[in-house]
Amino acid sequence: MSASEAAQALTAILQTQYLRYIIIGSWAIGLLATVGWVEAIIWFIGTIGAGAVRGKFEKSMAGRVDAGWGLLFPAVATITTAAWATAPLMAWFSGHPFGQILAVSLLISGYVLVFAQLRSSPKQAIVISSPYTAVALAIAVSLWGGPMFWPFLGIMPFTAAGMFVLVTMTMLREERIKAFQEHQAHLIEELEAARDKADAANQAKSNFLGVISHELRTPMNGVLGAAQLLGATRLETTQREYLSIIRNSGDNLLSLLNDILDMTKIEAGKMTFEVIDVSIDDLHRRVTGPFIAQAEAKGLEFRSTFVGETPAVVKGDPLRVCQVIQNLLSNAVKFTEAGLIDYRVESTRISDKRVGFAFSVTDSGAGIADADLERLFQPFTQADASSTRKFGGTGLGLTIARRMANIMGGDITVTSKVGEGSTFTLIVEAEVVEWSAVTEVEAIDADVGDGECLNVLVVEDHPVNRMILEAWLGSAGHCTATAENGQIAVDMAGQQRFDLIIMDVNMPVMDGLSATRLIRTKGPNAETPIAVLSASARTEDHEAGLEAGADAYLNKPIDFAALARLMQTVRGGRTSVRTAAEVGETAAAA
Repeated sequence: MSASEAAQALTAILQTQYLRYIIIGSWAIGLLATVGWVEAIIWFIGTIGAGAVRGKFEKSMAGRVDAGWGLLFPAVATITTAAWATAPLMAWFSGHPFGQILAVSLLISGYVLVFAQLRSSPKQAIVISSPYTAVALAIAVSLWGGPMFWPFLGIMPFTAAGMFVLVTMTMLREERIKAFQEHQAHLIEELEAARDKADAANQAKSNFLGVISHELRTPMNGVLGAAQLLGATRLETTQREYLSIIRNSGDNLLSLLNDILDMTKIEAGKMTFEVIDVSIDDLHRRVTGPFIAQAEAKGLEFRSTFVGETPAVVKGDPLRVCQVIQNLLSNAVKFTEAGLIDYRVESTRISDKRVGFAFSVTDSGAGIADADLERLFQPFTQADASSTRKFGGTGLGLTIARRMANIMGGDITVTSKVGEGSTFTLIVEAEVVEWSAVTEVEAIDADVGDGECLNVLVVEDHPVNRMILEAWLGSAGHCTATAENGQIAVDMAGQQRFDLIIMDVNMPVMDGLSATRLIRTKGPNAETPIAVLSASARTEDHEAGLEAGADAYLNKPIDFAALARLMQTVRGGRTSVRTAAEVGETAAAA
């Protein structure tokens, strides 16, 4: 017996090993009614144990049958089959009226089980079923000379014929399956070869187009460059007309070369996309700018509409987005003789960081038939063959546009009705950088008029706040002195006259209200306007500051516009400052 046959047989048995335990149980039930429950249980336990040992052995042999262990497997299987074969032997000699009938049934069933499992390996089946053959011989010997001998032997050819049909039908079916698989493998090889040839031809075409379009750009640049230089010289009217024809034809040819180069880059997977911050307003101007003038030149109305919550800045590739949308706008203007070009941007907020765009271009042109819509995005195809002669072009524009949209995770859809126009829509998503445009803060003028500068004492314990106030005042030409707590401010105010004191409230060593009270008692700054700063906006805190001797109360964070208005009134003294502060609070309350 070859190792490959053993491997096939073992595989078949492993695939059905759990069914054997169900069959063992059914045989035990049959024995229970004929030989008694004690004998049936003993047979059941012994056969289950043999099956478990056989299953463990078969699993361990699964990877070694082809390595010279092929003879060991049928030997173990034959020994364990002997445990099964004792069941018909027990039933035959049980003395029960139904025992012999059950024995014959179990005997035939045993043969069927073995040959059904090993139907693709008949030699294995004959060897492993040999214990049933031994039982059959034992029963035949016991019947020798009796009336049941020949009827029993008559069952054997019937059983053998059944096994022969089972094996033969299995082998025929497997031969058909094998032939089908070989034919299928042959077809797959042919398909793979055809695919490889098609890929190679497509790659060769792409390489050829890429090289040609790239190499032709160099002489075309020379032609166009020379034409531009020639245009700067003195030319007659006729010569200038001829030169214009050269330049226009060269520009058109260069545009076609660019289309072909883009197409080959996309097919080769070498089209590059960058992701940068894109201003929607700048993108809108960049996209529509060239076509507004073209539409007006043809007498067309050009309309732009924004719908939905449009973000100010998104992440994307402005060059590629413009290339796609401008292709749609170019076609709309080119194929529309009269009416309207409607450019519409619909924005859908997906999340705080994601937005969906639908850039739609609607024209009032001739429209496109349903049959032509199916091939509209195919390379080198135009909806109407006559359009090639009338308008020119390679038919690559929409193909490139859609493939670029696909690379960006979007798509281009089209709806059209003959005689009414078409709508092309670029659908794409983008990451939001800013929802609202950052507006430039209006400069706050801190001058007090007539070029005067003030001498200001800034009392603030936080170094950053001191620096900001000092820098803002210094930008207007004012002189500043700083103190980091109320005690230092009192000392400085007792030695030097200031035009304005800006006093923080909460400070270490001495708070701002205590310092204000002391400054008001004596010294050169007893009548100097004082504006207190505090993060508290409560009315009682405002009143406490004014009661301490302050003339104005400013909230944190610092409102430089309010401070600038206050400084305009400093030369009018404390009364003027208080009046301005009251007016400001009244206006804020209103």
